[in-house]
Amino acid sequence: MSFWEYLGNRHQQLLADACRHAGVVFPCVLAATVLGVLIGVLTYRSGRGGGLAATAASTVLTVPSLALIGLLVPVVGPGAPATVAALTLYGLLPVVRNSIVGLRGVDPSLVDAGRGIGMSRLTRLARIELPLAWPPILTGVRGSTRMLMGVAAVAAYASGPGLGNEIFRGIASRGGENALNQVLGGTLGIVVLALLFDAVYVLVGRLTIPRGIRG
Repeated sequence: MSFWEYLGNRHQQLLADACRHAGVVFPCVLAATVLGVLIGVLTYRSGRGGGLAATAASTVLTVPSLALIGLLVPVVGPGAPATVAALTLYGLLPVVRNSIVGLRGVDPSLVDAGRGIGMSRLTRLARIELPLAWPPILTGVRGSTRMLMGVAAVAAYASGPGLGNEIFRGIASRGGENALNQVLGGTLGIVVLALLFDAVYVLVGRLTIPRGIRG
């Protein structure tokens, strides 16, 4: 069976797996973004604190994904819970790092001007610092999403949802008629999903980043 025939016969299953894949990646990216920005806000003023936060987030990436999921299964349960927890942890580094870089890159004179007109610390953060730091933060979110698309496929080995199941079915049936088609179908599905997410981020950037500060 050719790959195109396989896609025609299996398109409904592939679409369902793609929706599950996106459905597990998106909330993890959202959680990693909220946590990552919060960590960045709490640590960017301290050189030691910012370095410690980035190091802690990067340390998570040194743990093999299957090992991390295996460690989380007894804590949160198998399947989607372990996958969500692992992906959220993996997605932190790009957001934390870019949040710290973006916040540290805000022109101090603008912050001083806000202080001079009576803005509180939280108001300056919300109305000056975070908006100006948003472009690098969004870049971190895009990088996190691309990374999690691939990690989510590996999570299928631990009964996680998504297109990784298609890939592992193909690997398990190595030498079978549709083994290569299954691996290709799952892999290309993940690539297409990543490109679609990236296109959405480009649109979000155009809508939320003022033209004068776009890179």
